[in-house]
Amino acid sequence: MLTIEEIESACDKSTRLDFTRHVLEVPELTLRETFYPLGFPTELRTNSAEILSQARDLWSIFEKRFDTQPIRVDMHVLEGEAELEECPPTPVFRMMQPLLISIADANNASVMNLERGSTQITVTRATVKHCSYLGYFFLGSAPLCHIASRYATPVHAGCVAFRGRGMLLCGDSGAGKSSLSYACARAGWTYVTDDASYLLNDGEDRMITGNCHQVRFRPSAAELFPEVDGLEITPRAAGKPSIELPTTAMPWMTPAETAQVDFIVFLNRRAIEPPELVPYRKDVARYFMRQVLYGSERSIATQYAALERLLTAEIFELRYRDLGWAVHRLEILAREGR
Repeated sequence: MLTIEEIESACDKSTRLDFTRHVLEVPELTLRETFYPLGFPTELRTNSAEILSQARDLWSIFEKRFDTQPIRVDMHVLEGEAELEECPPTPVFRMMQPLLISIADANNASVMNLERGSTQITVTRATVKHCSYLGYFFLGSAPLCHIASRYATPVHAGCVAFRGRGMLLCGDSGAGKSSLSYACARAGWTYVTDDASYLLNDGEDRMITGNCHQVRFRPSAAELFPEVDGLEITPRAAGKPSIELPTTAMPWMTPAETAQVDFIVFLNRRAIEPPELVPYRKDVARYFMRQVLYGSERSIATQYAALERLLTAEIFELRYRDLGWAVHRLEILAREGR
């Protein structure tokens, strides 16, 4: 805001003052590009070429697969702020239908309108330097939140397939979903995703999609897979360090964008002897999957119906300690159905 004295001085000098943009307005968005995260059209608008570059790193490997209304993500990079070099804090999330609001601090925040399929984001120039943080909490998560509330039902599970028969590997964080998914892929299975599956809402099948272009491990995975030992550990914005590899770095892997689910398998690595595969409770599976859903009453109803369709697959619990035994037992399940 200019003082009256400053305005008087400007007028005395015949200086033209431009108030067409309010001081609170974010920078105009002059750059635009369309991407297809998980195959869904997403239009990104920004005022930063660096944001477009990071978006290409995240999404350029995906091709268009769905003719859905484009998701719109507007990312405003703020200039001239007092910037700190350290990474901003973990955002706080609040849901006020139809808005999902994420606030890290006064200058780093996002507002998602789940009804309109649009997201407005502001970040500082300093935050842009923290690529992992930016991708995890803002740039990378924005289209996924809309996909998970408009077009698909998110399931906290890995997904692999053996001889065309898909398996959803479910469990809490740390249950071993990523390790078992990778071990299956290592044994010749088709790899779809390690722990973030999306059940497509359209259709009458049980079709899962996910990011088949990346594998993530906990650092402890080096004890199971020697080829992972010594690889760079990426500090996770959510406090979980990981080793992240593109599947292109493993030419022997067979990635696939989708798989039809025939079996749902809950993982149990607790000290149980003997190892076994046993039928599991549908009611527990149902509530495990429902607890992560969010959105309008209408979208939740659609997702509940999609989950009931998914739960027509056979459900098991895999009790094991040895990874090799687990892969072998799942191969028997795929071949014999039991």
